[in-house]
Amino acid sequence: MSTLALALAPSRERARVRVAYQVACAFAGSVLVAGLAQVSVKLPFTPVPITGQTLGVLLVGAALGPGLGALSMGLYLLEGAIGLPFYAEGRAGLDLLGLGSATGGYLWGFLLAGALVGWLSRRGWDRSVRSSIGAMLLGNVVIYAAGVPWLLAALDVPLAKGLEWGLYPFVIGDTIKLLLAASLLPGIWRIVGHHSGQVD
Repeated sequence: MSTLALALAPSRERARVRVAYQVACAFAGSVLVAGLAQVSVKLPFTPVPITGQTLGVLLVGAALGPGLGALSMGLYLLEGAIGLPFYAEGRAGLDLLGLGSATGGYLWGFLLAGALVGWLSRRGWDRSVRSSIGAMLLGNVVIYAAGVPWLLAALDVPLAKGLEWGLYPFVIGDTIKLLLAASLLPGIWRIVGHHSGQVD
């Protein structure tokens, strides 16, 4: 199956234009996540802010597929690492991706989640609300699976405290974001299918 980005891509006969389009999609995805990262709420009891990043990661992964989704998230990490104020709260720097950073695991988790959600979308999981919810949920699980242990190690705190700081405060917000992402994708596919005369 195709992804949304590939469904709208120039034909394979126009190879250079198609490659340029894919690169542009990857950069656009990174900028979308950077923009949503600035929608940020700082909680007083945890170093991890509530942001709109995960919504962007899920949408970008689903729309671009595993390869371009991972590339887009890789670009996002690179852009922030080299000094662009793309991370949450306008932060930047290579140190935020390091083992000493409480939020570094979440950032690396974006890369994994983008690839996973993209892989599931290539298999049609983004075509219905129910399966989209499953894909987005798995993407969120991957982000937490990378982020929480990293936070534990970076701050040297026990599991209970790590969950209190790195998981529990974000469950409701991330659930809302994944439901929003999951509801958008099937509708966009219907528009794309109607425009092109087919769904795949």
